[in-house]
Amino acid sequence: MADTSKPDAAPEGEDLSGFGRLRSHLRVLYHGQTPAALRFQSFILIVDLAIIAFFIATPILRDDEVFLWIDYSIAAILALDLAARGLASNHPLRWLGQMPVIVDIFILITLLLPTWFFNLGFLRILRLWTLSRSSLVWHNLNKWGLKAYRETIQATINLLVFIFVVSGFIYTAFIDRDAGIEGYVDALYFTVTTMTTTGFGDIVLPGTFGKLTSVVVMIIGISLFVRLAQLVFRPIKVHFPCPQCGLTRHDHDAVHCKACGHLLNIPDEGEG
Repeated sequence: MADTSKPDAAPEGEDLSGFGRLRSHLRVLYHGQTPAALRFQSFILIVDLAIIAFFIATPILRDDEVFLWIDYSIAAILALDLAARGLASNHPLRWLGQMPVIVDIFILITLLLPTWFFNLGFLRILRLWTLSRSSLVWHNLNKWGLKAYRETIQATINLLVFIFVVSGFIYTAFIDRDAGIEGYVDALYFTVTTMTTTGFGDIVLPGTFGKLTSVVVMIIGISLFVRLAQLVFRPIKVHFPCPQCGLTRHDHDAVHCKACGHLLNIPDEGEG
C-alpha cells in the first residue's frame, strides 16, 4: 500500500461517469484528508506493517503448513493495492516507472511464484523501504509532529532494510556450507557483528566469495550507520524553501536565511 506519488486532484474535465468516478473515489481515499480517507489510510498502514512483519518472519514460518496460504493472501492484497494506486494516479504510466512501484511489482511476483523465486524471498523486506517513501504514510506521521524527523526515520529504515536483506542473502547463500550458519538468527548475528566491525570470529563465511561479502557488508553497513548517527546527533532542521535562494533546511527558530539573509516566515508546527 505504499505510494510515492503526491496527492493528486482530479484532472480538469475528467469524465466522472463510471470508470472516471471510480478513479476519483480512489484518489480521495488514497490522498484525501476527509475523516473517511484518513481512516482508510490508517487501515492500509496497519495492513502494510502486518505484511512487513510476515516478511521478516518468513525464514522461520516457511516450513509451516499455512505459509503458502498466507503468501497467496498477501499476494492478492498487494495486487489489489497496486491496481488501486495505479487507478488513483493521474499518470499511470509515469507511476509505473517509479522505483518503489517496480520493487512492489517484483515483490508481488515472488509472492505469486514462491517456488520459483524461493531464493529471492529475502528481498521482500524491501517493502519496508517502499513504505518509507510513501506520501500516504507521511501525511499521517506529519500530523503527529514527526515531520522534522523524516530523514532520521528514513535513515533508520534504510539501515534496518539493509540488515534484513543481507541477513536473508547470507542465510540463503551460506547455510550448510561450513560457515557456522545453521539458521536465520545466525545470519542476522553475523550481519550485525560484521557491520559493526565487532568480528567475534565464531562465524566466518568461507571462500573468496564469503570474504568479499563480508567486505561489502562492512563498507555499506558502516556508511548507513554513520549517516544515521549524523542525523540523530545534528540539530533538528525544518524544511522551508527560502523564496530568495531556495535553501530548504533551516533552524526551526530561524528568522533570516543563513545563506542569503532573506526574511523567512517559517510556520509553526501547529499551523496549517
